[in-house]
Amino acid sequence: MTEIYGADSIKVLEGLEAVRKRPAMYIGSTGREGLHHLVYEIVDNSIDESAAGFCDTISVKIRADNSVTVDDNGRGIPVDIHKTEGVSAAEVALTKLHAGAKFSNDSYKISGGLHGVGVSVVNALSSYLELEVRRDGGVYTQSYTRGVPAAPLERVGNTKSRGTKITFRPDEEIFEDIEFSFDTLANRLRELAFLNSGVKISIVDERTDRKSEFCYRGGIVSFVEYLNRSKKVLHKDPVYISGEREDCIVEVALQYNDTYTENIFSFANSINTTEGGTHLIGFRSALTRVFNNYAVSSNLLKNGKESLKGEDLREGLTAVISVKIKNPQFEGQTKTKLGNSEVRGLVEGVVYDKIGSYLEENPGIAKHLLNKCLEAARAREAARRARELTRRKSALEVGALPGKLADCQERDPVQSEIFLVEGDSAGGSAKQGRDRRNQAILPLRGKVLNVEKARFDKMLQNEEIKVMVTAFGTGIGEGEYDISKLRYHKVIIMTDADIDGSHIRTLLLTFFFRQMKELVERGYLYIAQPPLFRIVDKKNEIYIHNEEGMQEFVLGSGVARVRLLPADGSASLTGSRLKALIKKMMRIEGLLDRFEHEEKAREVIRILAGDPALREEDFKTEEALGKVARRTAMAVGKSVEDASVDPDQEHGRFRITFSIRNNGRSGTTIIDRDLLRAPLFAEIRAILQQVAVIGEPPYSVTAGEGDGVVQKIESMPELVAFVMAEGKKGLTVQRYKGLGEMNPEQLWETTMNPEKRTLLQVRIEDAVEADEIFTTLMGDQVEPRRDFIYRNALHVKNLDI
Repeated sequence: MTEIYGADSIKVLEGLEAVRKRPAMYIGSTGREGLHHLVYEIVDNSIDESAAGFCDTISVKIRADNSVTVDDNGRGIPVDIHKTEGVSAAEVALTKLHAGAKFSNDSYKISGGLHGVGVSVVNALSSYLELEVRRDGGVYTQSYTRGVPAAPLERVGNTKSRGTKITFRPDEEIFEDIEFSFDTLANRLRELAFLNSGVKISIVDERTDRKSEFCYRGGIVSFVEYLNRSKKVLHKDPVYISGEREDCIVEVALQYNDTYTENIFSFANSINTTEGGTHLIGFRSALTRVFNNYAVSSNLLKNGKESLKGEDLREGLTAVISVKIKNPQFEGQTKTKLGNSEVRGLVEGVVYDKIGSYLEENPGIAKHLLNKCLEAARAREAARRARELTRRKSALEVGALPGKLADCQERDPVQSEIFLVEGDSAGGSAKQGRDRRNQAILPLRGKVLNVEKARFDKMLQNEEIKVMVTAFGTGIGEGEYDISKLRYHKVIIMTDADIDGSHIRTLLLTFFFRQMKELVERGYLYIAQPPLFRIVDKKNEIYIHNEEGMQEFVLGSGVARVRLLPADGSASLTGSRLKALIKKMMRIEGLLDRFEHEEKAREVIRILAGDPALREEDFKTEEALGKVARRTAMAVGKSVEDASVDPDQEHGRFRITFSIRNNGRSGTTIIDRDLLRAPLFAEIRAILQQVAVIGEPPYSVTAGEGDGVVQKIESMPELVAFVMAEGKKGLTVQRYKGLGEMNPEQLWETTMNPEKRTLLQVRIEDAVEADEIFTTLMGDQVEPRRDFIYRNALHVKNLDI
């Protein structure tokens, strides 16, 4: 084969084509991290407006179709024509790499979006993007498809407000999955609210109706207080340190608590540097040096004979480090590690000076903290001796593995998995039912130690924890733990579905989160899903894993007994066709519930969605929209007291205001063009067209075998309820609890067989929230736990008494 390598082989990628060709170069990956990074890029631009003093409100909305809207009240992207490009400045910002106001310090002194590729990269990697700019009294809009503008920027209306709104949907051709995580985004937005005091940031998820709002006046001091709010602190007020040297602003807030873990977050220009960097190194170095020097000068340490290590000083420490610098150097566009070498010395100097002064001025607190650190040092030494017993043995020293471990034959960790099984009974069944080639079984007797309340040396005395650490082969603790030596790349927690099983699972999760966090972060930890229900239908036994599966089974049983007779006299609907229609009806009711939660009348939405004549053009004229208002009010009925058409100044269109009285309460429902563009509304319209085949209610149905008696059903919700009630007839349903109740073959088929089982991968999407929930539920403080129970008692689904 002849390979031609000439000038034609050199490809020049113009504009945003390079981004679509190599997206990982700009956002790190096309997986979950890269997907969420798109939102961070847009929000960071709004935060930069806030840092410049022009924005105090940012809203983020995850829409039903996994598009995202970010809206702020900043100055708005400039809309005038760019001198050299010949198009609007907004279009330049969205279509040109390295275009922005952040390369000069005139517009932004400090910025996270330094590279100037943020919003243009989001545009390039989106299937569509809609821009709305409110600036200089006008509203301007422009739409893009995969980075290409559909038309020039257009002024569409007038407004007294200002800001920028961007709606985009990630391109499914680029990303492996476009499902956004509310927790991941909420965690980042919470951090930004702490780091930018006074900015109100809200997030709404249309898919689940979850919402949160963050606004903190105290900055990073409030952040530390938030992190410690469920812990017993050793000094009332956090220590706040700030300093400015050579155009670098350093802020540190720290507070000690009585737990045994450190919780340190570092940021550079509001970017969460999850991999740390020079600012974190400087902080840790200064902390170790200043505490040791103070301890020596106060005769708490024998000079030269002993010293406190960094891990001793960070036990129970909660700290937030934030630096703001003019020219930050991050490792790539994903900005997870700060690389500015000069920052280390700056942070170290500021922290050393200020903490040294604090210790001198507060000798009582200083002594209290040092006593805790000295206890940690003694525990560290005791743990070092205890750890010798749990060191990993090589694969040849199989005899050193725990006796209760039924190991697998496979030696490649990638192919191997270990089940942590509750109790000897289930452990025995699992050992008999497993695939010996690559499945290891480790039965755990009794409850594992709650490591949230135990110091490291005490933890290593616990027999079950020693057995687990030895089986995993990683070692444990700072300086000893080595994830590369993990013997199984699937660690699977398999417990009963009762309250004891939940408790053991929570204890194990606490252990992994606090002591083997990297194992969780790498995606090696899983939770097995044994069946939740056992159904006896005539002579058949069926195992079902969750509530959704149960509903699916009952629905399938119901449609097998019901016939729906269409109004036009065509063939009756049964089986799979009827099941598909019922599921669509259930979906419509769920979507209408969402609109009702937003205080929009569900019948108005239902009628509008079913109106085949409704178009976007109707919102352009008062006359056309008036016709829509009148026919909708007539169809809804007497509950509509008034339907008026008003101008929509911002968008140069009109909108309808319905006054509704329902169950003695009055309310208004406003309908504008945006409703037609809402993914939830579009989905209802599409489904209503699909179910139109059965005609309007009342519906005629028969149940049971043969022709049966024809019954009249008055509405879609009643039809769904009728089918589900028929599906439950004749079923014996048992809620399934114990693994030990299954024989080895059943356990293999339902829970352990890779081809049929369901595993939940444990991920840390919101580290702050995860830390809080473990502290609240597993820590020493009773009050936060009691408050948690009060707040969530009504949400309990399966109470085991």
